[in-house]
Parts: sequence; structure tokens; C-alpha cells
Amino acid sequence: MTVAGSTPSAGGYAERPSRLPGAVVWTRRPAGPAGAPVLPDGCMDLLWSEGRLLVAGPDTRAHHPEGPAAEWAGVRFFPGTAPGFLGVPARELRDRRVELAELWPAPVVRRLCGRLAAASDPAGALEELALERAAAAGPPDPLLRPLVAALAAGRPVGATADELGVSPRQLHRRSLAAFGYGPKMLARVLRLRRALALARSGVSFAATAARAGFADQAHLARDVREFTGMPLGDLLSLG
Repeated sequence: MTVAGSTPSAGGYAERPSRLPGAVVWTRRPAGPAGAPVLPDGCMDLLWSEGRLLVAGPDTRAHHPEGPAAEWAGVRFFPGTAPGFLGVPARELRDRRVELAELWPAPVVRRLCGRLAAASDPAGALEELALERAAAAGPPDPLLRPLVAALAAGRPVGATADELGVSPRQLHRRSLAAFGYGPKMLARVLRLRRALALARSGVSFAATAARAGFADQAHLARDVREFTGMPLGDLLSLG
């Protein structure tokens, strides 16, 4: 079974901004015998494929799709907002792909699957489902967006906690529920994303390391291997 997660980089992938704030609606069609690794990005996804609804939890390492190629549609939630949608703390889904029926009542999921199966645009129908659920769930933790923005910009975790007016312990607890791991891991994931964006734009590896906030190029190389299991050059060659 091929299970997507977030930000696939192989051909056959397309995305657009969602009407749900900060979210992305995406589709992926088979483009080869094997899927590209799905890299950690701080997000969680609601997934639809071949009559099944699944959830991709927050990753701390690359997820490598398995099984035959398949078509997928997904909604990728803004970091930290999916637990309110799902009613499940993110820490319970870390590094997991689970059937939605494990989290919600089976009759509800069967009804939703029937609705998506009948839709001419499954990705659009999945977005509608997310919008409806988000409206019923209420607003997310107001701490999340400024926290993500600060860490994505490279702000230190301690300084960010001070700026947000919370203790390190409070920040860690709220991060576990929202992101599936603590703020330091989130900062590392977001730093990796900054580095990959720079490297893919043609910036040299040494300059990428400096601009993304790594101590040096060796530090960047270690983090890339830890998160993805491959050297940076090999990762970039995948597209």
C-alpha cells in the first residue's frame, strides 16, 4: 500500500491553497514504480485513496511509500491544527498512518467514504469535509501560529517561549499535543525545510547551511541523513 503524507516531490503531484486557513489541498497520481520519500514538515494530512480515509501523523523521519502505485487526494493542515480537527492529540499519531475509523466511529467514516467515492472531485470533497469539521471544532490554540512563525524564521526556542509569555514546560506540553513532539524537534524540522528550499533553489550546500541556521555544512549533512536516511545530493536528485 502506498501511503502519502506531506510534500511529495515526485512527478504527478499537484497542490493548491485550501479555503481552510493555512491548509493545502493536494493530489498525487502514479508517476513511476516507487514513490518519493515523504519528508517531515510539522504537518498532518487527511488522506483519501481507493475507498479509504486515513490520517498521516506528524513525521520525525522520512516515510517511504510501499506497495503498488495509487492515486491519492489529501488535505495538509497548517502545523498544529489537525488535532483539533481529529479530536486526537498529535503525539498519539507520531510517525503513524492510521485508518480514520480507528479515531472516529465506524458508521461516521463509512458515510464519509461513501460521500467521497461519489464525488467527481475527491480532493474538493475532502476539503469540504475538512471545512465542516474545522467549523465544528472551534478555533485552534492561539499560540500555534506565532510559535510556528517564530521557529520557521529561525528564532531560538527559549527566546520564543519568552516572547509568547509561556514557560518552557508549558510550551513543551502544548507542542506535544499540537505537533506530536516538542518545540526543539519542531524547530529542527522547520530548519530542515528551510535548508531544502535553499538547496533546491541552487544555493551551495555551505551557504545553505549558514543561511538555514546550521553550525556548518557537516551539521546540515548529519541532520539530512538523520531525517531522510540519505545524503543531501541524493535527496535533491529525486526532484
